Amino acid sequence: MEFGIFNSLYLPPQLKDADPVNAEHNRLMDEVEWVKAADRSGFKYTWATEHHFLTEYSHLSSNEAFLAYVAGVTNRIHIGSGIFNITPPVSPPARVAEKVAMLDHLSGGRFEFGMGRGSSSTEQKGFGIDDPELTREMFDEVIPEFKKMWRDEVYSFDGTFFSMPERNVLPKPYTLPHPPMWVAAGSPSTFEKAAQMGLGVLCFTTGSPKTLAPLIETYKREIKNAEPVGEYVNNNVMVTSQMLCLEDGRKAREIATNMTSGYHTSLVFRYLDTFPRPPGIPEWPALIPDQNVEQLDEQIKRGLTTIGTPDECAKCVQNYADIGADQITFGMLSSTMPIEIAVEAVETFGKYVIPQFDQDPMHSTQRQREEQLGA
Repeated sequence: MEFGIFNSLYLPPQLKDADPVNAEHNRLMDEVEWVKAADRSGFKYTWATEHHFLTEYSHLSSNEAFLAYVAGVTNRIHIGSGIFNITPPVSPPARVAEKVAMLDHLSGGRFEFGMGRGSSSTEQKGFGIDDPELTREMFDEVIPEFKKMWRDEVYSFDGTFFSMPERNVLPKPYTLPHPPMWVAAGSPSTFEKAAQMGLGVLCFTTGSPKTLAPLIETYKREIKNAEPVGEYVNNNVMVTSQMLCLEDGRKAREIATNMTSGYHTSLVFRYLDTFPRPPGIPEWPALIPDQNVEQLDEQIKRGLTTIGTPDECAKCVQNYADIGADQITFGMLSSTMPIEIAVEAVETFGKYVIPQFDQDPMHSTQRQREEQLGA
């Protein structure tokens, strides 16, 4: 089991009200400090989202700039796009290929290429995509083209959603033949499709580990017969959740029940309207309530959340390991959690929990690539 963090530049009204002038800037720099803490604490990945026009939920639109910056202030952690939107109206495919290769160089081969087609009609329509279903066709057309652009030869394409004359797409990746490839997935069909294409999966959970078990089972079964769209298979499932690991379990509970998690989850269902909507979710502006201490304590006892003492957090991690997840990533700053608490939590988790599950100095993606290609 490997571990990561998830950057999204969440800016709820509580932070904006407390700092009307510089809240956005200061929270962005909090994200940087948090990545640096994760790097020195043994976390192997940081994933930066790409969202546009989603007020409060995510102000991290230019994630390639963010990732280039954190590559320069870290040493070992892999920097991942979680995701780059690869639909042509949002990002011309050749520009995506260029960004991936440049970030791969600047990070010294630490880049992980996560991609997707966007999950919000607010974003899609902002770029002129009026039919969300078209993004599926766009994705299918674009994704096999990246490995061709990265080869040491002239490239051209004439398709339905994008075309380009003969051009040499530069630079070529530093990692040969190219960085690991991942895709955002939520539905059973997307897990199955990701496996068939040989792509790692980036997914989120708002439920228990057991809710993901059948999806991961499908993925692990199908990837055995993958026909990769890249030059090799990335057999990996990453799950994004929440974490607050402190030596003082009572303090962890008090903070976790007062950091606007319900507000953030409400924004998920306000904006990400292409996601399946579970029954009982209130319509915006009605809000999902925050958990109280008693509700949270019950989840901790059952190993359903990575909040509490190191031993309590390890119990939840084991539940994810038992269903076959390969990586857990924590979106801790998708809350009003103070940066000093987030840093303390990753340091505590890195000291006590990570060594129980990950003692391999090599990243899984690097090991898989080398084993398959004989590097």
